Amino acid sequence: MRISLRGTGDGLHVRMRLDVNRGRWLALQIMLGILTLTGLVTGLWAVIAPESWYNSFPGFGLHWVRVDGPYNHHLAADVGAFFLALAAVTMVALYYLDSLIARVAGLAWLVFGLPHLLYHVTHWPDGMSALSSVLNAISLVALPALGLACILVAPRERRPVPEPAPFTLRFPRRNTRGSRGLGSRPPR
Repeated sequence: MRISLRGTGDGLHVRMRLDVNRGRWLALQIMLGILTLTGLVTGLWAVIAPESWYNSFPGFGLHWVRVDGPYNHHLAADVGAFFLALAAVTMVALYYLDSLIARVAGLAWLVFGLPHLLYHVTHWPDGMSALSSVLNAISLVALPALGLACILVAPRERRPVPEPAPFTLRFPRRNTRGSRGLGSRPPR
């Protein structure tokens, strides 16, 4: 717990900060944010422009999908839809900042990511460059790893422990005017 004190004209302003799992909550928010962004970008791209997604994913001049088989509009749009579904669950966990929902979102990414990783490890395309292969492998491991990390890092308490409201300790004012000191007259 951290306590900050600030003197005011009429007392002492006290603010307490509880550090209960603060680092875990921050790490969880960052991981959920990365997964949400990944799901939204990939999902929207594949749903709105499935052929562009097929030909250009992940962008930046790299082509990870088209080297793995012929274009299928239905399959590309479905991939976008389930990425959007994963993003929606993850966004709910991020919005409500609830450790149980975060674990469910992490489990969903893990359940998706492991078979996806296993497929690509056992069906590596021949036409992929060395740079693309390394970056693809990193991304394939990152999704289930982030999902697992969300499960493991989520704190026990469902929600962050709320910080106590700040308060001010008020001290009685000294009356410096007309105070009765030695040699002064009593009031009439």
